[in-house]
Amino acid sequence: MAWINRTLIALCASLCIVLTSCVSYTFNGSAIDYNVYRTISVSQFPIRAALVYPPLQQTFETELADYISRNTRLITTDPPADLQIEGEITGYTLTPQAVTEDAYASQTRLTITVRVKYTDTKNDKNSIDQSFSAYRDFDASMMLTDVQDDLCQQISKELVDLIFNATLGNW
Repeated sequence: MAWINRTLIALCASLCIVLTSCVSYTFNGSAIDYNVYRTISVSQFPIRAALVYPPLQQTFETELADYISRNTRLITTDPPADLQIEGEITGYTLTPQAVTEDAYASQTRLTITVRVKYTDTKNDKNSIDQSFSAYRDFDASMMLTDVQDDLCQQISKELVDLIFNATLGNW
């Protein structure tokens, strides 16, 4: 009877090893075939919004380039490349939120919108031209200048995550 239990355990262990060896895992969420795609070009994202905060362009571009570098094995080059990301910052807006009983806003929302054109030169079906938006609310009693840098950094990280998932993540 003991030999049957050992045999079953060995069989189950062998089956688990075989099944897990057939699956390829990526922990960063990317779905890139590195046999096909080796290079990427990331262009500048100029600000085309009505309200302009100049440091936003550098903050966003750095966050995007760093995220791609950390989460893929693609080599960043100038165009032409296997994959190309370009776009513009099209929106930087402030809107009142959470109006109190005395008709004053207790929260203000900063929203940033980025238009992205992603070109897959190997498979045009994967190419997209899409806008992404993210926002953060802050207390209306605070000056925008006091929270702007931190909010732009947080929003840029969220936008980069959305863009990565829609392009290189290939969900």
